[in-house]
Amino acid sequence: MKLPAIKGFDEEAFNKYLKNTGWLMLARVGSLVIKILVGFAITNYLGKTLNGILNYPTAFTTFFVAAAALGLDGFTTRELLKTPENRDRLLGTAFWLKLIGGLIIIPLIFIAYTLWNAHKPIETPLVYVLVVGLTGLSQAFYITDSYFQSKVQAKYVMRIQVFGNILSALIKLVFIFLHLSIGWFVFALFLDTIILAVGYIYFYQLKADTVFKWVFDSKLAKYLLKHSWPLAFSAVLVSIYMKIDQLMVENYLGTGALGIYSTVVSLSESWYFIPVAIVTSVFPAIMNAKRDDSDRYMKRLQNMYDIMVWISLSVAIFMTFAAPIIYHIVYKPEFWDGAHILSIHVWAGIFVFLGSASGQYLIAEGYTKLSMLRTGMGALVNIVLNTIWIPEYGIMGAALATLVAYFTATFFILLVPKTRQQGIMMLKSLFLVTAFQKIFKR
Repeated sequence: MKLPAIKGFDEEAFNKYLKNTGWLMLARVGSLVIKILVGFAITNYLGKTLNGILNYPTAFTTFFVAAAALGLDGFTTRELLKTPENRDRLLGTAFWLKLIGGLIIIPLIFIAYTLWNAHKPIETPLVYVLVVGLTGLSQAFYITDSYFQSKVQAKYVMRIQVFGNILSALIKLVFIFLHLSIGWFVFALFLDTIILAVGYIYFYQLKADTVFKWVFDSKLAKYLLKHSWPLAFSAVLVSIYMKIDQLMVENYLGTGALGIYSTVVSLSESWYFIPVAIVTSVFPAIMNAKRDDSDRYMKRLQNMYDIMVWISLSVAIFMTFAAPIIYHIVYKPEFWDGAHILSIHVWAGIFVFLGSASGQYLIAEGYTKLSMLRTGMGALVNIVLNTIWIPEYGIMGAALATLVAYFTATFFILLVPKTRQQGIMMLKSLFLVTAFQKIFKR
């Protein structure tokens, strides 16, 4: 099937981008619809206070779970592209490293919770936090996703995610029908990762080979850790500047406010599957262009930035006007204050889209430490602004802090000479300069 041409765009590149992302998009859209619908039901069933308690463990443990992944997923994909004959050693070594990381974070979560609780009592029980912390173990099996991405076999990832989300949704709907307590819904957060892990292993066994051929190589482990630790640290920093606002909302305003704010974050960030799907799918093409043709390499990056801006801008405009309607239709009145917060928070998505795209450039160029630095700056800005603005403006302050922090992290590369050109390219896309150039170019 031939996709329709769009005036001014490189038709061949545009078609290639969209076709390569098709399966991942289908998976994410299906997952998005299911999650949103079930999320509405769960939120209304629990109410804002219990909804805040349900979301707190994820916000609290996300930093630790990100650290447990050790930054190995994306780096393993890159290594599989370079040396596919080392598949079993790469996957086996990465799996065991991630599993060990998942074990290590459990006592760290316990210590962090205890210290934070001593400073200010936490309404969410420790057992809820520890249960969600176990996801650090189950995510070790996600390493098979690196194999499918390296083979550009996104259709299997699609099947895993769609089936997993459908099963997860059915389980949670049964919990609501049976009027079960919040503890069951917390356990379901961990169960979600188990379902996906089983799915990944099943399709790897079916389409690739047995996992029992995986081999742990200590020398390779040192190599992976040496090169992936900046990505791991960067992932932790990303989780901080994307989740710290929720922890600070709970700290300053309580779980009721977090319950409302979490609905905002859920609706705003539900679109973030789009840049992830795009950059994951086109990463092999970008790497090939970098190797073979520098002009094509830069052209593909610019096209990707343009597409990111067009999509994210459309989403932001739509959600700004739709927010009040969405909240009044699907949420109880106690959540309606979130509508005007969403109309602000959703604009941060533009910088998330561009940040995801430029992140692939940083990986392709080997600038992993710079990636870590820019996300660290975003995290710092978010913490400082949340400290100032949440006590003053409530959850609106958290949304504004998020907007500024995401902009800071994305365009930090303008301050670095070797990456400044990419920052300028993103600015051209952001202000629609390249779009108009393409449209009016003859």
